[in-house]
Amino acid sequence: MAEMGSIVTDRSQYLRVRSHAATTFDLDARLPGQVFKKDIGDSLFCEFDAVLTPEFWPALCTMARWYGDTCVELLVLEPECDAFYLADYRMYPAISLSVEAGVDDYWAAIGHEPDGDVMGSIAISANVIAVTGPSGRWGCWGERDPEVAVFRGFPSAAAQNEWRTQFGPFLGVSEALQSYLARTFAGWTVPAQYATTLTANYGRSSGRR
Repeated sequence: MAEMGSIVTDRSQYLRVRSHAATTFDLDARLPGQVFKKDIGDSLFCEFDAVLTPEFWPALCTMARWYGDTCVELLVLEPECDAFYLADYRMYPAISLSVEAGVDDYWAAIGHEPDGDVMGSIAISANVIAVTGPSGRWGCWGERDPEVAVFRGFPSAAAQNEWRTQFGPFLGVSEALQSYLARTFAGWTVPAQYATTLTANYGRSSGRR
């Protein structure tokens, strides 16, 4: 575990992970706004909770390997580091894990319970996450409130389709609005402005290179 890296243990390492995330994402943005800084292709959505399960680790490693990243970095943006994780659990809400690690290593990191308190684990407490690698050429952004995660950075249509088939289900923005997102709004109806903004930012035409 130690040589593969896992939970970030000091502030300099935490800031390094945060810096990498900031090259890919606008860390202050939130859905339905555009969270990706760069135009890195089409978007696919899945349920937020799926990303924080051990079974999802191979999907993240595959994206990292497309661009030669030797590690996957996951940063929690909400709750806030100093006010929640450091104050209550004396831990930094980030991991840096080698792509050679296994599903058990990923779960050990995101499922780690500081002081034996499950509520401090990333898998339970994280509300907004940003996942990428040092290359900055791919990313996953997830939010617990709308209960979705969005992915970008597929090197080709063939790679995207293969990844989608192997690790799915994943949906495009219109299908995500009808399925994943509808469940999070009263009456199973996504507000028109939210749907319009999400579609403009993550629809197929917005991701063309």
